[in-house]
Amino acid sequence: MTLLSLRETVRQYGLLASKALGQNFLLDQNITDKIIRLSLKQQNKASFSGCHVAEIGPGPGGLTRSILAAKPSSLTVVEADVRCIAIMEELKAQTEDVVLNIINGDALDFDFSKEILPPRQLISNLPYNISVSLLIGWLHQIAAFEAMTLMFQREVAMRINAPVCCKDYGRLSVIAQLTCNIDKLMELPPECFTPAPKIHSTVLLFRPKAELPSKDVLTNIEKITTFSFGQRRKMLRQSLKSCPRVLEQCENMNIPLTARAEELSPQDYLMLAQAL
Repeated sequence: MTLLSLRETVRQYGLLASKALGQNFLLDQNITDKIIRLSLKQQNKASFSGCHVAEIGPGPGGLTRSILAAKPSSLTVVEADVRCIAIMEELKAQTEDVVLNIINGDALDFDFSKEILPPRQLISNLPYNISVSLLIGWLHQIAAFEAMTLMFQREVAMRINAPVCCKDYGRLSVIAQLTCNIDKLMELPPECFTPAPKIHSTVLLFRPKAELPSKDVLTNIEKITTFSFGQRRKMLRQSLKSCPRVLEQCENMNIPLTARAEELSPQDYLMLAQAL
């Protein structure tokens, strides 16, 4: 039995994208194949052989098909929309050489480090309404992943990769850049999706740094950046006044208290967090 095209699959199942679930379907197999090809190339891999891959929100299965073609040892799909589960079951029935596990649930509640064997790869056209929440959670356990290939709306991707002293630079930039090496793989215009969103999208590859902040240090980084960027127009002596130990450490590091949050590098925040 031959698989229907993605567009025919969507028509057959009457699958309309749900705004509540942040869905915008990517139905061009050439594009999904390119995303996987670029991810593998950047990782110096020919395939996902030996890897256990998880995909969040597979929808009608465009990226799913491209992942399966890259021959992972297993693929676990986590899908909150019960309408898409039947499509995944049909795909599973026609998948012979890859173990395909189907989870009907919320990715926010799924512990990949416990449910999936290493080495783990995470891939997703993320639901844009929860993309930052998901990413922050995964960055806290980034050591559990070999790599993450994730699609965001372009504005979020710009925040993730933003340099110091840039209007997009903030808490997300600091945490992502301290935990990962991040590569931009490609951008996608709205017309690539069904329905077409009002924004462009960007695919990023995250790979954990060789040296990672400890759990406690990362918690401290979140605390400091929450205060400093929460009042980003104010000087540090004002935005961090509830953290006197941090202000003291700023002076020890010759960071002027008249500086503002966006003037401190990720390494500055790391050193401040390590001193607490």
